[in-house]
Amino acid sequence: MSVEPLSPTHAGGLFRRKPIGDRHGPQLNRTMGTFQLMMFGVGATVGTGIFFVLSSAVPEAGPAVIVSFLLAGLAAGLAALCYAEMASAVPVSGSTYSYAYATLGEIIAMGVAACLLLEYGVSTAAVAVGWSGYVNEALVNITGLQLPQAILAAPFGTPGQETGIINLPAVILTLLCMLLLIRGASESAKVNAIMVVIKLSVLVMFSIIAFTAFTTDHFADFAPMGSAGVATAAGTIFFSFIGLDAVSTAGDEVKDPQKTMPRALIGALFIVIAIYLLVAISAIGAQPWTDFEGQSEAGLSKILEIITGNTVWATILALGAVISIFSVTLVTMYGQTRILFAMGRDGMLPRTFSRVSAKTQTPVNNTIIVAIVVSLLAAFVPLDYLIDVVSIGTLTAFIVVSLGVIILRYRQPELPRGFKVPFFPVTPILSIIACGYILANLHWYTWLVFALWVGVFIAFYLLYGRKHSVLGRMLAGEDVDADDADDAEVAH
Repeated sequence: MSVEPLSPTHAGGLFRRKPIGDRHGPQLNRTMGTFQLMMFGVGATVGTGIFFVLSSAVPEAGPAVIVSFLLAGLAAGLAALCYAEMASAVPVSGSTYSYAYATLGEIIAMGVAACLLLEYGVSTAAVAVGWSGYVNEALVNITGLQLPQAILAAPFGTPGQETGIINLPAVILTLLCMLLLIRGASESAKVNAIMVVIKLSVLVMFSIIAFTAFTTDHFADFAPMGSAGVATAAGTIFFSFIGLDAVSTAGDEVKDPQKTMPRALIGALFIVIAIYLLVAISAIGAQPWTDFEGQSEAGLSKILEIITGNTVWATILALGAVISIFSVTLVTMYGQTRILFAMGRDGMLPRTFSRVSAKTQTPVNNTIIVAIVVSLLAAFVPLDYLIDVVSIGTLTAFIVVSLGVIILRYRQPELPRGFKVPFFPVTPILSIIACGYILANLHWYTWLVFALWVGVFIAFYLLYGRKHSVLGRMLAGEDVDADDADDAEVAH
């Protein structure tokens, strides 16, 4: 790929742009193919939503939650097409952060990085929290023993919610993922692919059993909360589409990324939407929508238990969820470490974040740091406080990618692309509108948390990142190659 030459616009301070094709600094090994990368997308997405978000979304929209899934899926689909083009044009680690750096400028990229780190960090913790419910459900069904509440929940929660001291299973899950990621990206991808097959199998099993109790009466009061409820639920459900973004974080570790990444993104999208709709329709057909509230812990297993009158199938689903939600945590942790790696390589974070182990070819420092932060979130923050915060980060990232496609098409039409968005510029514009519509319906306190977090990141950039930027130093004529040599010595 040709590298875009530096020009006066790059030297524009806060809005200087990184040349497309620049691979300066530490590199990762390209070991993943299309199937493994597609399974990364499915692994990070399916499970995050279906296994426990129905208990939050159905009470908001009623049976019309199916429309909410379609709305969220439409927005995600439009954005996925934009991601496919950007990933083929800018095939490096860092996802939307790297795309924004190449199209919108350095300070915008830092704001996007804030969105991504919030999105990945919080979603990983939220999934780990949900995992605890399935661990406990499986243990009760198999042995009759129940884990103490003190080690199953955070020390505070919403009114009426049971609390504990620490969510210990969530911490254990995070540490297990950390150990696997440290071993290597290829090993992690293989384990994830196995987990995804198990995950899809148990969800198909759930749907088959749920359809045996299906009744159209449960769809009679289709939209009790009106269009506002549908939109609110779509915002909550959007939390479950974060996995598509995880595919784009692997740009430095994929074989033939210009072709592989678009194929993996679009393939993962079709699998995700299909399985979500299948499970949502069968679940609502099997159980009145008013019964979903309060089923946040192991909700689908409870439905099977009610339908069959025994715990056998519920136990199988719970065990499948224990295994499959592991894959969500694994991939979202992976994504966050690669974003931090890209930022460290660009000088936006201290150099420790860009260092790669010579033995495993993974950013070990990042993996340990992410595991510690996620463990603390998962241990002490309840799931209800986490889901909408993830949605706002995801939606913002999707909007930036869609905008980036438009800018790059006009700024560099000759740039090699392995995939082009169909119906340009209508598709990226529709993506921006759809994501903006869902954003507008998120709760005000979600916006407040988001604004504070982005503000902190921009302040960090102005105090640290702007001065240490590799691009800025190159433009100033400094020799940054010596830093790479130092990092190589440290890695060995």
